[in-house]
Amino acid sequence: MNPYVIFLLYLSSILAFVGLVLGLNRLFGPKPHNSAIKLEPFECGVMANDVINVKAVSIKYYGVAILFILFDLEAMFLFIWALGAQPLTGFLLFTFFLFVFLLVLSLLYVYKARLLEAVTE
Repeated sequence: MNPYVIFLLYLSSILAFVGLVLGLNRLFGPKPHNSAIKLEPFECGVMANDVINVKAVSIKYYGVAILFILFDLEAMFLFIWALGAQPLTGFLLFTFFLFVFLLVLSLLYVYKARLLEAVTE
C-alpha cells in the first residue's frame, strides 16, 4: 500500500474522531446560560471589594524566568548532544567539556551576582 494512502487514512481517522468527540460534546454537553451576574468581570459572581489590590509583577521575576529558560535549554542541548554523539571521539568530548564549562561559568555568574536572592528580598 502506498505510504501516502496510509497517511491520508490515518489523518482522516484522526479528524473523524475529533469531529465525533466535538459533535457529541455539543449534543450532550452542558449548555451554559448567560446571566447578568455571569457576565461580570468575576465569573463566580463575587463583587470586587477593592480594586487597588492589583500589583504589578516585580521586574526581578523576569530575570529568574529568563535564567530558568536559559538553563532549561542548556539541559535540552546536553540531551541532544548525548543522543547525537554515538561514536565518541576526542572532538566530541572536547565540545562536551567546553559546553559544560560554559554552563558552570554561567551558573557561577548567577551565584556570584546573587540574581536569585534578589527575588526573595
